[in-house]
Amino acid sequence: MNSPTMPARGLYLLTPEEPDSGRLAARVAPVLATGAVALLQLRCKQGDASRRRAHALALRSCCEQARVPLVVNDDWPLAADLGLGAHLGGTDGDLRQARAALAPGAILGASCYDELPRARKAAAAGASYLAFGAFFPSGTKPLARRAALPLLAQARQFGLPVVAIGGIDADNGASVLAAGADLLAVLGAVFEAADPPHAARAFLPLFPSQTPQ
Repeated sequence: MNSPTMPARGLYLLTPEEPDSGRLAARVAPVLATGAVALLQLRCKQGDASRRRAHALALRSCCEQARVPLVVNDDWPLAADLGLGAHLGGTDGDLRQARAALAPGAILGASCYDELPRARKAAAAGASYLAFGAFFPSGTKPLARRAALPLLAQARQFGLPVVAIGGIDADNGASVLAAGADLLAVLGAVFEAADPPHAARAFLPLFPSQTPQ
């Protein structure tokens, strides 16, 4: 199976915590069906490895149907085993090791926080995209270090898609894109909304070239 292509722009959706894989898939699938999502990340900080695997398998099916790439946060061995992409934070393992283990062309993201030197190393190690933030107060990570918007333009020197994360919503997203981001990583603005599919569609005007399915 060919690895999904890294999207150049769009909404990068992160999953909410959910103990049941079926319920997680039932929450995510209607949002993917809107055509507003360019990339999905399984974010599973609670539970054990078996829960993370079950979640990944359930979401892989949803993503294949919606033709949306899926990456697994933190756990590159699981991503490699299931033929998925991965996203690594600063303490989640070696990017070069992950790149070597993942399928050829698999998406590999790196958290760079507010550090250009970290981004430079990640690019050299084979990252597919560079993620920076938090740019605004985040309910998901209230203690996350803050990054300044000018960092996004500076990160374009590495020639990779730039992801912005942290408190981003459909209202402030335009300013983040104007500052140099390519993708907007979002969790709460979609899954804490009363109508998650509607909340995801609210991002579409920010990416006029993205055609809903």
